[in-house]
Amino acid sequence: MPAKPLDVLVVGGGIGGLALAQALLPSGVNVQVYERERDAADWVRGYRIHLNQVGSRALHRCLPGPLWEAFLATSGHPGPGFGFHTHRLRELVFVEESVMTGGAADPSGGQYAVSRTTLRRLLLAGLEGVVHHGRTFQRYEVRPDGRIVAFFADGTSATGDVLVGADGAGSRVRGQYLPRARRVDTGALAIGARLPLDDQARGWLPGNLADGLNLILPPSGSAMFTAAFNGRRRAESLLARGTGPGPAREAGTAAGGAAAAREGGLADLETGLAGFGLDLRSLADDLQDYVLWAFVAPRGAYPAGAAGLDGDGLKDLAGTMTSGWHPALRRLVAEADPASVQLMPFKTSVPVGRWPATPVTLLGDAIHNMTPAMGFGANTALRDAALLASGLAAFQRGRGTLTEAIGGYEARMRAYGFGAVRTSARFTEFMISGSPLVRRGAKAWFRLCDALPPVKRMSFGRLWTDSTDSTGPADSTALPPSPGPRG
Repeated sequence: MPAKPLDVLVVGGGIGGLALAQALLPSGVNVQVYERERDAADWVRGYRIHLNQVGSRALHRCLPGPLWEAFLATSGHPGPGFGFHTHRLRELVFVEESVMTGGAADPSGGQYAVSRTTLRRLLLAGLEGVVHHGRTFQRYEVRPDGRIVAFFADGTSATGDVLVGADGAGSRVRGQYLPRARRVDTGALAIGARLPLDDQARGWLPGNLADGLNLILPPSGSAMFTAAFNGRRRAESLLARGTGPGPAREAGTAAGGAAAAREGGLADLETGLAGFGLDLRSLADDLQDYVLWAFVAPRGAYPAGAAGLDGDGLKDLAGTMTSGWHPALRRLVAEADPASVQLMPFKTSVPVGRWPATPVTLLGDAIHNMTPAMGFGANTALRDAALLASGLAAFQRGRGTLTEAIGGYEARMRAYGFGAVRTSARFTEFMISGSPLVRRGAKAWFRLCDALPPVKRMSFGRLWTDSTDSTGPADSTALPPSPGPRG
């Protein structure tokens, strides 16, 4: 066993970096997180996050019990499954939630729609004195004794045994440590926005758009993703009933989990949260229910000057590019909140081969940045955090060497992380393909999957599940082999 606590420096206070800190604290490791944003709220830009089974199981391993229960109480349910539709809203295939989770009954094996604001508050809870804001990383040096010194733009520095780059897609740690690791533009560009999900919107939205995940596929050249977030409604329902999620994660069946949830009192949850300076009502007040949509097309399909358009201009552009689509989809675009509209280029990392393990390592977007096409990014970062924390905690307990702990993490992370990168890039290519032949072939495959449940399970069953014995999403067959060249 090491003579003293391991000192771990984490550069970046996003999802992965904070989850790593939460997971390391109980093991006796001395962890410090350095975040360049000066305010804790600066991180929450963007839309809600979809946690699949990979992410939810990893988050469950990282969070203390009361924070996990609060996560369950404030997260939204993504809906009954994932629907693939034509631009006229004719269903091609519907992938049930049971397929997406492998039939898992335990809440830690479920899928959730998560508010970035609330997740941020939960990940920060209990980390007072651990997270340091306003610290922009510049570079690091390795001392003769093997210890690592991280230098920051404000002239300060920190010394530790391990340096973890969790500083996002533009990682400066990666730039120094693995300069050959690159990010490239995929050629895809998306307009994304939110429609407030109030009673009026629920009155006209088709059920699949108001409560579920969907991919809309016109004949070629573009696609639209939609997802509903209903966390506020769910949290307010818990508060009104005076019940909390309770020890549902320990129930062995879905029925047992529901019974445990009914038995879990709100008072128990509130007592646990009070120890972290939180309460369920304040968490619920942060939540806003909405439907997210993102229209994706090749960069060349957009007119010159699109990047300079404001929210209303981008909405009008999306409306023009979806001319002839189902009226509900066009209204979804037209009535979106202009302040929520963003223009988003899709970039991806280029997988790199093995590198020798050292006390410097990377996690999340800092090493395997991927397109948002499949929602793998946050889930993979959480998986990284749980896996790396496990290895470092084992070393702290006296198992193996530090190099073995980090090398073991990196070997597995490269497999599933770059597998997710390849799957996301492939799906992005499919979404923007200009080949009608590719789209017709895919639609025929989806219809076959819908008609034959075993084929559906084979094709989609491993996209979102936690398959710890494999490289994960890279092995999925959800997209059929291309019947011709991709445009």
